[in-house]
Parts: sequence; C-alpha cells; structure tokens
Amino acid sequence: MSAMNRQILLAARPEGAIEPDTWEHRSVPVEKPGPGSFVGRTRVISLDPAMRGWLDDRPSYLPPVRIGEVMRAASVVEVIDSEHPDFRPGDHVVGVFGAQEYVISDGAGATKVDTSLASPSTYLGALGIPGMTAYFGLLDVGALQDGETVVVSGAAGAVGTMVGQIAKVKGCRVVGIAGGPDKCALLTDELGFDAAIDYRADDVEQALRTLAPNGIDVYFDNVGGDILDAALRRLAMRARVVICGAISQYNDPTRVKGPSNYMSLLVRRARMEGFVVFDYADRYAQAAEEIAGWIGAGRIKIKEHVVEGSVDDFPDTLQMLFRGENVGKLVLQLV
Repeated sequence: MSAMNRQILLAARPEGAIEPDTWEHRSVPVEKPGPGSFVGRTRVISLDPAMRGWLDDRPSYLPPVRIGEVMRAASVVEVIDSEHPDFRPGDHVVGVFGAQEYVISDGAGATKVDTSLASPSTYLGALGIPGMTAYFGLLDVGALQDGETVVVSGAAGAVGTMVGQIAKVKGCRVVGIAGGPDKCALLTDELGFDAAIDYRADDVEQALRTLAPNGIDVYFDNVGGDILDAALRRLAMRARVVICGAISQYNDPTRVKGPSNYMSLLVRRARMEGFVVFDYADRYAQAAEEIAGWIGAGRIKIKEHVVEGSVDDFPDTLQMLFRGENVGKLVLQLV
C-alpha cells in the first residue's frame, strides 16, 4: 500500500495550556495488514476534554499517553483492507484508534457500527462515550427520580446536552449552566431545558436560588471550580452531586481548586461521587438501545459540532473545547 499515514504524536507534556510544541506531526507508510488484522481509514475523530488529563504524567483511570506515542483518541474508521475474519472492506468500526489517518488493528476493542442507522459521528457522541457518560452518570450515580430538579454545568457540551435531555425524558425540571446567550438559548429553545444560566453574565449562585427555589436534587458537574461551589450552596436534602469532569481546572498548572462549600454535603445529608464510564462497559449496549429509542421518538435531539479538515487540524480543533467554542459533541471529520 503506497499511502502515507499522517499522525499526531505527543512530543512534550504541557504545563498549563496546550501549546503547538506539545505535538509532533509525522508521516509513515501504511503497511499491509497481517493475518488477523485489518487496515482502516479514519473518517471521524473524537475530541474530548479528558484528553488534557491524558497528557499529564500522573496516576489516573488510564495511563498517560507516552512521549512519542500517537495521541489517544476514539474514532470511526472504514476498513479498506483486511486479513481479519470479522472485518471486511467497507465495514465501519469504532474504537480507540488514535489521532491518525490510517490504523492497523487486530480487532481488539473494535466494534462494527451501522452507518445506515446513524452517522459515524453519532457513534462517538450520543451513541458513544458521551451518551453513555450522561446515561450512567445521571441514572446510576445520580439515582435520578421522576420530578426532581437537575442542574448540569457545561450544559451545551457533548455530555451536558445529553444529561439535560435524559432528565427531561424522565420528567424532571432541568437547569443548564453554559457560557453565552447563544448556548443558553439553544438549551431552552431547542433542547427543552426549563431554564439556563449564562455563567459569563449571571451571578450563578443567585440564579440558582431563583431557578431552583427548593434546592438541587441532582447536580451533574462537568466544570468544577466556582460553579461547583455555587451549586453546593443550593443542594436539596439528600441531594446527589455527580462528578464527571472539571474542565475549568484542566489547564491550571498550579493546584486544582477544591470545593470550599463541601460542608453543605453534611448539612443536607447529600453525597458527592465521582465515576468513570468505563466501569459500565458491560451495559453500553443496553444504554445505546434506550438512547436510540429516545432519538427515534424525537425525545432527544443530537447536537454535534463537526469540523472538516485533515489529521493535522487535530491540535487546533482540540483547543476549541477549552475556549468554549463547541456546541454538543466536537468531532474532526477527515476530508
């Protein structure tokens, strides 16, 4: 095979914000697949806030990306050559194949998907890890009950848009926290949230007092920092705080700011629990089936932010997450 494989490798660990010298752009020849493997051409690459944590050499739920290694990323690839009995040319496959144009895989961790039922990007979003994160974080960790008040931060992101819509399916009142009037309007006018708070313009704590007068039953946190503190002050009795992420803290080279209002957990007999969605992998199919049903019935709307470009656009596209420029699931579609 004469094609060249464009790859994005980790060149240096960033201290604080990701800089251009974090990455190495490389081209290598695409090899023929050996017995029991296949070659796939990448169609869509997922961009996720968790990627920032994978760049740091510190203990986490996954090992850090090594220096000189292709950047870890989920993607959907189309099989173009195969010596694997389960994968044939033309098949579309989702897996953690990395930020590169071509992949060689032995099929481990790879799942065939039907692109006649949903777009490749949807298998990285609503029917992928963001959808699974929202589903299990809200329903299992958050132990959501019908009629409760749910507040979600980062509400216009890949996970937040799904959290709010699943909560509405379950008959709850939903308040989203997002940055800017356009995102807030999207939440209420298109996605069915009951209210939205613009953290850039509003006093979040005062807004929560007005919009959740009886307190917050489930707070789904994607942001951390001051917004988490504001939510802790407004907890209802027996509230559940779901810790999914803390994007406001990821680029801070100093100590991550912890919650100063944690004593609200004691006073309100509440609990705060972190989770990792990979712990629910044996139930993904169940969740995907239910989410697909809600999408088909028009109860959940898919929100995706698709950037068209090449693998070399991966670094700049990733930065959109930390500038708050994406709405819904951010993906890089290779053209």
